[in-house]
Amino acid sequence: MVTFEFILYGFAVLTSLGCMLLLFRAYAATAMRLLLWSALCFVCLSINNVLLFVDLVVLPTEVDLRPYRLFAALAGLLFLLYGFIWEAE
Repeated sequence: MVTFEFILYGFAVLTSLGCMLLLFRAYAATAMRLLLWSALCFVCLSINNVLLFVDLVVLPTEVDLRPYRLFAALAGLLFLLYGFIWEAE
């Protein structure tokens, strides 16, 4: 079961990092500000996924990283919300 969790959470981290890199690359090519806010959202979601991996796979009983994970997810969603509200054309 630990191997399955390791693979599952590892893929979640890699997927969010991949989305973040693709969004930054698209922002560099087009300079559309909504892409920037989306990329910043995925930075925070990547941090959230890394913390999830550490919390549930690496250190399952030693520490509880839930407040930090929730803060990272909230920060990411606030970046995206800001981009949707103030950068929409």
